Amino acid sequence: MPLDASLVRSQFPALSRPTIFLDNPGGTQIARQSLEKLKSYLIECNANHGGAFPTSVESDGRVEAARAAMADFLNASRSEEIVFGPNMTTLTYNISRALGREFRSGDTLVVTRLDHDANISPWLQIAEDRGCKVRWVDFHPEDGTLDLEDLAKALEERPRLLAVGYASNALGTINPMKKIISLAHAAGAWVYVDAVQYAPHGPIDVKELDCDFLVCSAYKFFGPHLGILYGKYALLESLAAYRVRPAPPEPPHKFETGTGSFEAVCGLHGALDYFEWLGKTLAGEFGEIFWGAFQGRRLIYKQALAAIQAYEVELNRAMLEVLQSTPGLKVYGLTDMRKLDQRVPTFSFTLEGWTPLEAAKHLAEARINVWDGNFYAPAVTERLGLEDKGGLVRVGATHYNTLDEVNWLQLALRALAG
Repeated sequence: MPLDASLVRSQFPALSRPTIFLDNPGGTQIARQSLEKLKSYLIECNANHGGAFPTSVESDGRVEAARAAMADFLNASRSEEIVFGPNMTTLTYNISRALGREFRSGDTLVVTRLDHDANISPWLQIAEDRGCKVRWVDFHPEDGTLDLEDLAKALEERPRLLAVGYASNALGTINPMKKIISLAHAAGAWVYVDAVQYAPHGPIDVKELDCDFLVCSAYKFFGPHLGILYGKYALLESLAAYRVRPAPPEPPHKFETGTGSFEAVCGLHGALDYFEWLGKTLAGEFGEIFWGAFQGRRLIYKQALAAIQAYEVELNRAMLEVLQSTPGLKVYGLTDMRKLDQRVPTFSFTLEGWTPLEAAKHLAEARINVWDGNFYAPAVTERLGLEDKGGLVRVGATHYNTLDEVNWLQLALRALAG
């Protein structure tokens, strides 16, 4: 059976409100399964790590069960390759410091103007600390795609690291990650992938990608506020972590400094339970894409994400048609209907006669949640010449949104344009 939006929506308690949630690129609504696991943890085994008493033992067991589920979700080789932290930004800063010990004065680090600043500033700062050079890779302003020729030139400099996003949180562009990672490795660079924006929209396979590190955020795929880092075990093992002395010296725990938000980790596990529910509900519909490559829970996760991708193609199409038909509205990023598979349903635009903040406030009055500004991607709005003009308006759908909601957006935008 294809994805049933009404059945999906029944799994999200917040969607009972008379609000259209198109603020998803900044954070999705939480799934019922995530809420239940979070609540269960706090009631049944709320304790600190490493105790000999039952609630601590149970707490540690639930955290490790979540770690194993996340390893399956990303198709990691082992659960010890999964590190939890408060958010993607904090995890990236921690890893940048550990990697910084490996950098030498004169080394080159590559960042892109299409990325969220959490995958730019940590590398700029460690480059300054270590005397490294920073090479910026541009994107094409006309369609929001990464300039692969400029990337190739940057890689000719034999950089130590490439920091790149899987999908742009500002323009929705999906980068050709497997190709990019292969080119970077051929040049001798580590690759640090920001998959925060991509994770709710498509399957991730870190083995196939062969990335060295990949980060994502549970609150962007229907869970609580929590960051997740994947790293190849050999790399995590070899890096010197900044940690307190009693902390374990082995990965992943050596990177999990301080007491973690164990309830949030359990909430992450609940979000993964939601994907498992969705994959089982759609059993057989999309599994043939992955048969032979995955089994068990890993196959079920991939089925769920394949169903989401198929559904979101139509959302992509409908949203783009609405935006392009609105007088005075300019869409930034990919607008070619033949390339919808190269973007997630995240769209940014400007509207003639309205600042982005004014437009967002008026849409909020129509009970439509959208974002305005630079979305912590100032390199994008600076490149587009919009940073000093209030940035952009951003609307972003996920698979719990409906075509009816897109129609309501159309009415609201036409009222503004009129």
